[in-house]
Amino acid sequence: MERIKKIQETALTTIRQEADAITALLSSINDHFICCVNEILDAKGRVIVTGIGKSAIIGQKIVATFNSTGTPAIFMHAADAIHGDLGIIQKGDVVLCISNSGETPEIKILVPLIKKNGNTLLAMVGNPSSYLAVQANHTIYTSVPQEACPNNLAPTSSTTAQLVMGDALAVCLLECRGFTASDFAKFHPGGILGKKLYLTVEDLYVKNPAPRVNDSDNIKTVIMEISSKRLGATAVMKQQKLIGIITDGDLRRMLEKSIRMEEVTAEGIMSKNPKTIKPEMLVIDALQLMRNNNITQLIVQQDDNYLGIIHLHDILKEGII
Repeated sequence: MERIKKIQETALTTIRQEADAITALLSSINDHFICCVNEILDAKGRVIVTGIGKSAIIGQKIVATFNSTGTPAIFMHAADAIHGDLGIIQKGDVVLCISNSGETPEIKILVPLIKKNGNTLLAMVGNPSSYLAVQANHTIYTSVPQEACPNNLAPTSSTTAQLVMGDALAVCLLECRGFTASDFAKFHPGGILGKKLYLTVEDLYVKNPAPRVNDSDNIKTVIMEISSKRLGATAVMKQQKLIGIITDGDLRRMLEKSIRMEEVTAEGIMSKNPKTIKPEMLVIDALQLMRNNNITQLIVQQDDNYLGIIHLHDILKEGII
């Protein structure tokens, strides 16, 4: 029990200290931060993010976030830069150097080379009086009261602060660029996220048959149409216009009533005003419409023309839910 208590206390202390470190960043959203955002927005080239140690790992994540939100970026390890990779930096590029201390030997070698090349140097640094902070054109401060490590040594709170500040930069940049969900989809075509952003109803419903019966068709015709098309429903048409839908549920409810089967027509058991969706709508929107109405299929319709049916199973097959 003593060990469990100690584990819980340590975990809670770590989270609280890192939360405090993030809160302390609020004072760093100042003119220097705004200048950094503007420098990146106005740059004719890319953002070259560099660092060493744990800061380098954070830098790679920031680069990934930049690239996925419309800001072209490349990661350049500070140690590799001074051993041949400096050619990554081209004219017009902005360099973002990340370092908690701002005093590492590799950074001290790299900074004069960047400035000599004429590139704008932005710093994300924890020590305001450090070499990097003084030499940079603009500096974002990520100072933290202390590391979450009990020895105040292992990069914990400081790297969390860098990560959050990187996100703040990325979100400001995408807002300023007017980066939309459609733009985001272009950079995320794979996986479930990509499908949510680009997969449309038309991509799925066209793979299905388009079940339909006429309003005067008998119950046998209705059952055969629903059964053969395997979508659990059929559209009901009158003079080539959609007037309703019959689902498996409608058939079950009909059987619960004392009625003469031979007298039943499609129009007599259909549900009027079925839920419809346009083919260009996103599949994720179709899913939400199904959830909101507790149904498993939607009629696909364009300009009052019945096109087909999209079923919940179609969406399930794509792995979206």
